[in-house]
Amino acid sequence: MNVKKLVDLGAEVFFQSGLGEGLHITDGEYEKAGGKAIANRDELFKNADIIARIRRPELEELEQYPEGCISVSYLDPFNNPKTLEKLNQKKITSISMEMIPRTTKAQKMDVLSSQASLAGYVAVTMAAEKLSKIFPMMMTPAGTISPSRVFIIGAGVAGLQAIATAKRMGARVEAFDTRPVVEEQVQSLGAKFVKIDLGDTGQTDGGYAKELTPEQIELQRQGMAKHCAQSDVVITTAQLFGRPAPLIVTEEMIAGMKPGSIIVDLAVETGGNVAGSKPGEIVDKNGVLIMGLGNLPGRVASHASQMYSANITNLLDEFWDTESKAFNLAFDDEIISGCVVTHDGQLVNEFIKSVLNK
Repeated sequence: MNVKKLVDLGAEVFFQSGLGEGLHITDGEYEKAGGKAIANRDELFKNADIIARIRRPELEELEQYPEGCISVSYLDPFNNPKTLEKLNQKKITSISMEMIPRTTKAQKMDVLSSQASLAGYVAVTMAAEKLSKIFPMMMTPAGTISPSRVFIIGAGVAGLQAIATAKRMGARVEAFDTRPVVEEQVQSLGAKFVKIDLGDTGQTDGGYAKELTPEQIELQRQGMAKHCAQSDVVITTAQLFGRPAPLIVTEEMIAGMKPGSIIVDLAVETGGNVAGSKPGEIVDKNGVLIMGLGNLPGRVASHASQMYSANITNLLDEFWDTESKAFNLAFDDEIISGCVVTHDGQLVNEFIKSVLNK
């Protein structure tokens, strides 16, 4: 569908042969939509004006990119200065999909929100699979089974989807967020909002939680400890844009949890919210399983790919010039100025410059 949409705009769409095999999509289906298969990766890059992909390009691949082309992908620009240097050397215009502003106009391009929603869903289903209990209350001839208790830390997109999923599966759900403004959203999904007085908190203009002071973090940990101890499943989703994730669940809090409990750390790839969580691993800490598995949207790859490709297509469509049949880098638009990182040999994103220069 997205290939056809781009072809209808007037773009020539080339793809690497075998691209969709993991999703059971044949080259023929892409070609039926107007795409053209190219088997050789070097050939694919050689004449491209726009190269769209999922992960940031590796340095050796950037050598193959045409000078002055447009690269669209996840970029993780805060942690990869060498990638930014190489992009500038080749005067590549790089668009970082995670830098798309969280505005009403940009919602259809917001890859962080679309993928976070899937991650929240997968986190709950993974925990349910590992837990030795069922989620819902069940009345049986052998007696009544109490519902499992799920505590979700962070009520952003991933957290809200986790709440909704756990409630649909019949669990008793509690949630905490440093932003009091989300209390109504949590309650609308049927969960209890845990209140901890941290003083002045709030959120950024982009809708992200503000970074807490050390004193506020300690108050938060003390307030959450008893909820973790009572819970069968704890899911942490707290991330800070452009900075490492805060440590929220300490070793002391884990020690107070029941053996057999599950913790899912959705922030493990950006530093982790949970003491002892390791990227790509399930750690057993005195009977408490800490799940630090990355790329959770990749576990529901069909829908993750569908949503990601739609986000990119919507971005290209929004700024497509029908006369020249080319992508218009409208730097006066807040979406373009927000997501373009490098252009014409320079780092042009003001927010990234401010973070890297600290």
